[in-house]
Amino acid sequence: MSTQLQASQLKAKDIKKMQMDAVKESVKGVRDFVMMTVVGLNAIEENKQRLALRKKGIRLQMVKNSLARRVFSEMGIEVDGVWTQSTTLAWGGTSISGLSKELQTAFKPLGDKIITFKGAIADGQLVTFAQALKLPTREEAIGRVVTLFLSPASRLASQLLGPAGKVSGQIKSVSEKKEEPAAAAPVA
Repeated sequence: MSTQLQASQLKAKDIKKMQMDAVKESVKGVRDFVMMTVVGLNAIEENKQRLALRKKGIRLQMVKNSLARRVFSEMGIEVDGVWTQSTTLAWGGTSISGLSKELQTAFKPLGDKIITFKGAIADGQLVTFAQALKLPTREEAIGRVVTLFLSPASRLASQLLGPAGKVSGQIKSVSEKKEEPAAAAPVA
């Protein structure tokens, strides 16, 4: 009897390891996630949502909380407080902000009773879903960096051109001014 028990425990451990390996392979190299709970969604509607999101490069996967916690820990991402109820991971898109906005748009018609957003992971750090929505997209972040980089240069150019423009304007007005004939000396 104990041999059978050991064999069944070994099989359970092997199954868990295979499940963890499958989750690791699915999320390999991903650093941005949204965690949510989906309850009461019928299969047809879920399939429609998954297909629509997949066309946008977004993947959904339901995970077992205990295994997902271990996988994330092994990836170096410490996430606490979200591993309750059922968990569906979402990843893909261009950024955590873009992913969050797409998910909110896709699931908003279903209501808060069916979809509950638990949180998000932005570049390996746990943030709330509301914070993830407000983070800039990749393109917005690049635009901000470029603007910040160019701002001092444009300010310096305007400071150099401002006084130089005044001096050149004064020189131009002096050069365009007609010389007046000298006044005749009074006769005595």
